[in-house]
This record gives sequence, structure tokens and C-alpha cells, in this order.
Amino acid sequence: MLTTFAELLASRREGTAVGAFTCYDLEAAGAALQAAAGAAAGVILLIGGRSYTDPDGGLLLAALVAAARASDARACVQLDHCADLAVIEAALEGGAGAVMADGSELPYDENAAFVERAAELARRHGAGVEAELGHLSGDEDVATAVAAGALTDPAEAADFVARTGADCLAVSIGNVHGTYRGAPRLDWDRLEAIRSAVATPLSLHGASGIPDEMVQRTIATGVGKINVNTELRTAYLGATAETLPAVLEGSRLNALHAAQSAAVERVVAAKLRAFGPGGVP
Repeated sequence: MLTTFAELLASRREGTAVGAFTCYDLEAAGAALQAAAGAAAGVILLIGGRSYTDPDGGLLLAALVAAARASDARACVQLDHCADLAVIEAALEGGAGAVMADGSELPYDENAAFVERAAELARRHGAGVEAELGHLSGDEDVATAVAAGALTDPAEAADFVARTGADCLAVSIGNVHGTYRGAPRLDWDRLEAIRSAVATPLSLHGASGIPDEMVQRTIATGVGKINVNTELRTAYLGATAETLPAVLEGSRLNALHAAQSAAVERVVAAKLRAFGPGGVP
């Protein structure tokens, strides 16, 4: 069932975070929703900015919204990482329940002004807006090993949230998009300082590859939304490679899709357990 971004974030139990999972097709979306329904957990279906601006991106957004509406799980569809107000407005008009207005590559004042304008658009549609302060290295759609980018300044966080009206703040504390160059090293003091500065829910992007115990520590320190992408793609493509030889005879496409969905569902189910009370494995 469709649920607002604000409701998902506000209704999470203490010691938990809402899982947000990038969906490139309905196999992944259906798997995420099935896992969420099984865990009685709310979930966010992410559609990447580049996926949405592809020729059939509007159809994918509409399909994700329809799948979320029909699911037993509480779900919201969010446009992820977009730096174009026209694209953000189109996604909101197309049914997105939240947008990630990413001005993180802009100077501070320009980033704040961009997010403020995006928040005004979102409010007109009853939708939520997420922003990023600092900048995460890497690519949301291509997994390469990178080092951490510009870290979030706790001294700027309160002013930024107040100026922008953001419902959720994505932080850069050593996390990256894609894969990590070496073991992940998160700046715990920085995260605690950010949490002390703002009451707005915090978001952790680049969770793929961060050990569950570290993820649980971020939740305990105030992170309320966690994005997962790379591990889903790895599972999806691994199932494709493993299953494809057996299904080529007879062109059994349904069997391939079933294997892809099952692989993604296992990952999402494991993540939702890790994001739950106590990080139950």
C-alpha cells in the first residue's frame, strides 16, 4: 500500500531504519515488496535519476507506483539523486512520493537554494524531499572502488535543514556509492555531531559493503533511512549468469525472472533484518 515518505520515517520503531532499495525493473521491485511484506516492514522503492530519464523511465516510475499500491507492504516510491528541477517536478507529477534533490556538487548556498526549490515542488504534491550535505564519491549505477568524498560538516547541518525544509538529510561520513576501496571507515564522531545538531531523520547511502554491525551502529546514532543498490545488482546479475545456461533451451524467460527475483528478495530480506531491532541476522 502506498505510504508517504514522512509516515514511513515517523512510524519506524526505535532502533530501526527504513530500507530503501534501487529498482531497475519490476523483478527487483516485486522482490523488495515481497520481502518487506514478509517482514511486516515499510520500504522505499528507489528509481535512479538516470533510470527515470531513460526513454521508458516514466513507465518504470508508473509501474513502481502501481506495484507499491498493490502490495501488502507499506511502501513509497522515491526518485533518487536528481539535480534537475524539471525532472524532479515531472517525477512528482508522475506519482513519486519523494525525491532526493541532490545539489551536493554545488557550493553550500546553491545547494541549499536548490533543495529549497525542490521542497516547494514536493509540498505541492504532498511528497517528501531528501537532501545531501557533503558529497558521496562513486556512482549509483556502476560499482567501482572509490574512496570517501567531501564529508558533511556538522556545523552547517542545522542551518542547511532549516533553510531547505528537507525531510531527510543524507550524510557523508566515509560511506561511498559502489564498492569500497579497502574496509569501510565511518567517522562516528562526525555522525554523532550531526545527530546532535539536527532532529531531521538522517540517511545513509552506500550501505552495500558496510558490515551489519556498523550499519546497526549508525542506526543507534540516528540514521533512519538506509539505501542499498550495489548488493542488489550483484545478486540479480549473479542469478542471471547462473540460471541463463539452463533456461536458454526452451527460452524459459519466466524461470530466469523467477531466479532474479528470488536472489534480490534474499538480499532485501537480510537487509531488513539487519535494519530491524538489534540487527537480528
